[in-house]
Amino acid sequence: MIQALSALFFVSDIAASLLGIYLAPLPWEVRELLEIGATLGLLFGIGLGGMLLGRLLRERNLAQERLRRASGAFMDLLEERFGEWALTPAERDVALFAIKGMSTSEIAMLRATSEGTVKAQTNAIYRKAGVTGRPQLLSLFIDDLMRDDVTDQIRPRAAAAVPAGPTAVAA
Repeated sequence: MIQALSALFFVSDIAASLLGIYLAPLPWEVRELLEIGATLGLLFGIGLGGMLLGRLLRERNLAQERLRRASGAFMDLLEERFGEWALTPAERDVALFAIKGMSTSEIAMLRATSEGTVKAQTNAIYRKAGVTGRPQLLSLFIDDLMRDDVTDQIRPRAAAAVPAGPTAVAA
């Protein structure tokens, strides 16, 4: 708001001069004070804008770091589940591509195999994971991530609610 008013002062002064609009002259002391105030307002706006930009950049960097960690946690979870299900290296590749949302034909093209081979591998993956299709497979990982996130949030609260030692009950 201060920046807008300051800019309006300078722009209206210049526009009045260019358009030949005659304004009653102000005493030079008042005019100088108005110009100094407008300049300070603009400088204050620049400083505040810089501070806000710095804050936004820090928040963006923090969000990117959290995303990187979440991505790493997801990959760790994938590897853990793939190991539990005893997937072969080929099945691991196919499962990863399927979770990424690729179609059977896209997976076959990437792996340089036939679509029939990819279908057989996906069926083996679903059988080993105990699911009936791709949506359920993806749901397993989402549930695991959400459970870990919720568990991490609940643990500190639950620990604070539990008394430290045994309590005596009055008879």
